[in-house]
Amino acid sequence: MLRQHREYRVLALRVIDVILVGFMLWFAHLFRHSILPALPNGHLLPTIDPFTEFAWQWVIILLAAPLLLEANGFYRVSWSSKLWPAARSMLGIMLLLALTLTLRRLVLSRMVLILFTVFSTAALIARVHLHRWQQRRKASRPGGREPILIAAAGARSSELARRIRSEPDGSLADIHEFDLAVAGLPEFAAALHERSIQRVIVSGEGIPYDRLAQLIRACEIEGIEVWLLADFYKTSVAKASFDDLLGTPTLVVRSTPAASWQLLCKAVIDRAGALALLILGAPLFAAIAVAIRLTSPGPVLFRQRRSGLHGRPFTMLKFRSMVSDAEMQKAELEPFNQMSGPVFKLSTDPRVTPLGRLLRRTSLDELPQLWNVLRGEMSLVGPRPLPVYETENFADLAHRRRLSMKPGLTCLWQISGRNAVTNFEDWVRLDLEYIDNWSLWLDIGILLRTIPIVLTGKGAG
Repeated sequence: MLRQHREYRVLALRVIDVILVGFMLWFAHLFRHSILPALPNGHLLPTIDPFTEFAWQWVIILLAAPLLLEANGFYRVSWSSKLWPAARSMLGIMLLLALTLTLRRLVLSRMVLILFTVFSTAALIARVHLHRWQQRRKASRPGGREPILIAAAGARSSELARRIRSEPDGSLADIHEFDLAVAGLPEFAAALHERSIQRVIVSGEGIPYDRLAQLIRACEIEGIEVWLLADFYKTSVAKASFDDLLGTPTLVVRSTPAASWQLLCKAVIDRAGALALLILGAPLFAAIAVAIRLTSPGPVLFRQRRSGLHGRPFTMLKFRSMVSDAEMQKAELEPFNQMSGPVFKLSTDPRVTPLGRLLRRTSLDELPQLWNVLRGEMSLVGPRPLPVYETENFADLAHRRRLSMKPGLTCLWQISGRNAVTNFEDWVRLDLEYIDNWSLWLDIGILLRTIPIVLTGKGAG
């Protein structure tokens, strides 16, 4: 119903769900270890190790269950559509458990894993129905619904009331409407008292500021909670949230992901992944460097000023795949540009060396950018960084929103055909789609999809 209260309820339900899933792993093992062997012909089943050998897998459930349930939309879909997200999440946990057991060379009965998937999915669905039954029961009791007053001008109050009632928790609210266009402060106070209102939702659309201040003051005096909707203006992409600046409540409008534990995990994965790949790939890097020096004159690394986060310039590194005077030859090739907009792309660039074509087809030329990731200038996943002179030539300022996230080694454009995408608008659309739908799981999905793209050289130029 209302976002903050809903988030608290969802957090509590997530804790319950993790406990349920963990309990079902123990119960599945108990069922196979002790209950089935006690049934007729149960002695024919092979014996399995006690649960103490596998209790450490609760750590995997503690970490993976909330992530997988969130990634599969379990907490976002309606109660009647939760079966498939729950089943997919539990299947994912089962595969993780099987993988960790294999890596540690332990054997847990396959029946236990199957029973765990079935039992945990059933337990989650049962919890959903029990919660819904509890909500309906609470709403049916006298005084079980929270009295809420919606204060807005004209039809806005009816619109808000309809939207709140359509929410999953809408049945828990006893909603009353108050038209600020035809009634004043005395009538507003009378409505608060008559209906024993606990919370007021105020829409500021079309209401003078001084009148809003009077309404809020009246609620403040009586200790009634006020939710002021920030609908003074309309946004198409940006989302609003509140923060505190110097003790003053501040409305924050952002069109990029807010600081969160997912962004923190992304930063940790970036640095740790880049460091590990640099160490493990050192012999390969040395071999590529020697090959470049032996096959064409010029430096091993190509350095270029690229636009980073919010357009901040940084020096991006690549293994040189072109002749050393490639930048000077670019002007002659401009008429053959295959990419619309400010970006220059050629699928068969004559400046590319024979070794460079191999490096580009396998994306090995991009590996030095791991150093940029380690320095914090880039991320493993994000919009590809463009040369500074190309971003300066953006005709549409809306294109600069692709600079609102740290550039990356791979992105949606990278896994969507790369050179097959010849329209810059399509490229930007993919980048903005990534930004608007960003999650840690989207990054992981892009990284996994990048691997076969790199191995096959699909779409590379």
